[in-house]
Amino acid sequence: MSVESVSAEGFARESLAVLQDITASAHSEVAGAAELIADCVRADGVIQAFGTGHSQAMVLEVAGRAGGLVPTNRLQIADLVLYGGDAPSVLDDPLLEREPGVAGRLYDLAGPHAQDLFVIISNSGVNNVIVEMALRAKEHGHRVLGITSLTHTRAVPAGHPSGKKLVDIADVVLDNRAPRGDALLELPGGGAVCALSTLTGVMLVQMAVAEASRLLLESGDRPPVYVSANVPGGFEGNLELEKRYAGRIRRTAS
Repeated sequence: MSVESVSAEGFARESLAVLQDITASAHSEVAGAAELIADCVRADGVIQAFGTGHSQAMVLEVAGRAGGLVPTNRLQIADLVLYGGDAPSVLDDPLLEREPGVAGRLYDLAGPHAQDLFVIISNSGVNNVIVEMALRAKEHGHRVLGITSLTHTRAVPAGHPSGKKLVDIADVVLDNRAPRGDALLELPGGGAVCALSTLTGVMLVQMAVAEASRLLLESGDRPPVYVSANVPGGFEGNLELEKRYAGRIRRTAS
């Protein structure tokens, strides 16, 4: 890649090309993801979204945002402190996501129901806590939707003792089309700049939510969707929708 390509215009051009590829070729995988989401909502389930690092940006797209589905939870490693009673200092460990047993504790703290769907997001799909969470969910009969980079995950070894990656466990996989290492624009002499997975991950999440909403409407089920709390009546309307899931989504906890 030339020096001229490392620019705002270069990133816009390259990233838009990937987004166009997603919109043109991701129909089957998005349809599969939408089926999982719609089935979960119809079954009165909650979508449990989990990711670490910058994958938490996609977790925020799934869980608790305006225009998004109400029955959603954001799971994160910080839950060890927020709900598990651990000292905040445990979060200082930069390798905590590789420690065995962490995902099991996070799962137990979430207290999911059998009909809940797990959406697990990881660009590499190989970190221990990611694979452990996917395995734990499957062991308890949950469906798993994985969002990952197939290019990246195929280029790196598994990090979990099972030898499995997120892509090996998930019922449906959304490929964010990010390159190995995530950064899109190659620098002269090595390295790269400008991560792609957040941009494409958001596109895939919103496409899946849109398609799931269509499926729900076609079956006569109105999607339970958040309205912005910053429009008149939005906050009050959201409280009414949340009552259906009281005690199961953390935003309703007292």
